[in-house]
Amino acid sequence: MASAPSRDEVDYVAETVTRSVKILVAGNFGVGKTTFVCGVSEIRPLRTEETITEASIGVDDMAGLGTKVSTTVALDFGRITLNPQLALYLFGTPGQERFAPLWEELARGALGALVLVDTRRIEKADDVLSALEQRGVPYAVAVNEFEGFRRYPLEEVREALDLAPDTPVIALDARRRDQGLRALITLAEYLFRRQEATAS
Repeated sequence: MASAPSRDEVDYVAETVTRSVKILVAGNFGVGKTTFVCGVSEIRPLRTEETITEASIGVDDMAGLGTKVSTTVALDFGRITLNPQLALYLFGTPGQERFAPLWEELARGALGALVLVDTRRIEKADDVLSALEQRGVPYAVAVNEFEGFRRYPLEEVREALDLAPDTPVIALDARRRDQGLRALITLAEYLFRRQEATAS
């Protein structure tokens, strides 16, 4: 699959695009979904972030999140053209359990998902993976490697999450566009291989 074009503020879908795909960017609270979507989107991303207030105390698990001051309350939205024929529409999901009802609509029509994982809170990924599996949404896992924290071999992450052998697992820094694009290309190739296998 060809690499994505360089970043520009592109508001339109190129005339060469013949296929568009809905992709979820999922993960638990504070894992870097908004950073990821904003980092890779070729259009000005739509963000629905609000300041975290005292009302979230005792409701949202803030452990290990340091100085996080805002949170997504509906979705993040962006677009990236992976090659001249293929555009991905990215829907970043809210991470808190109280926003779970939004998942039903966000997951509708999604070809797949990229699940961001934070190894400092890896157990939080279980609910996200279960929600995708219940809805029949295939996924790849991207370990967001936060600066200054221990990094684990990807096979250890695969084992800890009890992933299927063919589920892609990669590492990235959600702030880096090149690594985000590589993750999306990995996911797209995986999804299209699954489609081909089903068709045959």
